[in-house]
Amino acid sequence: MKCLILAAGYATRLYPLTENFPKPLLKVKNKTIIDWLIDDIETSKKVDEYIVISNHKYYNHFYDWSKTKNINVCVIDDMTMTNEERLGAVLDIKYAIDKLNLDDDLLIIAGDNLLDFSLNSFIDYSINKATSCVMRYYEKDIDKLIKCGVVTIDDSDRVLRMTEKSLTPETHWCTPPFYYYLKEDIKLINEAIKDGCNTDAPGSFISWLCKNRTIHAMEMPGNRYDIGNLESYEKVQKIYNGIE
Repeated sequence: MKCLILAAGYATRLYPLTENFPKPLLKVKNKTIIDWLIDDIETSKKVDEYIVISNHKYYNHFYDWSKTKNINVCVIDDMTMTNEERLGAVLDIKYAIDKLNLDDDLLIIAGDNLLDFSLNSFIDYSINKATSCVMRYYEKDIDKLIKCGVVTIDDSDRVLRMTEKSLTPETHWCTPPFYYYLKEDIKLINEAIKDGCNTDAPGSFISWLCKNRTIHAMEMPGNRYDIGNLESYEKVQKIYNGIE
């Protein structure tokens, strides 16, 4: 299994911290955000390579960071320089697959989120289901729901529908940017794009895929911290340092 880490965003809401520095390499407590994620996943012993997709502006930061690691890490440059010309998550995934000729199951994660539980539970769930999978958590705030991917599921956790940023969400099951794709499913990304799949939000591919393949959604066993602005970054620092 390969782990593809989406890290090509420009984090404009975190300026000035990220004006010339990538958000996933910001530190929380004594460790970078991306290292919190990778160190956890490494304990599963199921990932043989980590692939970080960066933009050109921050590529050297990630490349220098990768040289400090004693695991198999590959950093890819999507060749964009500004937020306005960014490819979007789905096209970044396609770019990485095409550039590296990937032919393996993929764990795809956002490099700027933190979790207070281990992703190993999600990896095990996906392997046991033997399908592509997403996670889900209950979000009661409608203002947050309309900014997220939302899934409708049946009694067996199967995803019936998924919508991205719908003004009329069907359920309160929100999906964070953590995905497990079987290799035969991720190969359909070109077909999805040709079929009109939105290429900005990473969950848009799931929206298309669940109409064509079986997808399951695991309920998250803990909390996710989305570091989107200075306030959320300061809050997660306090949480990890035991202040809150």
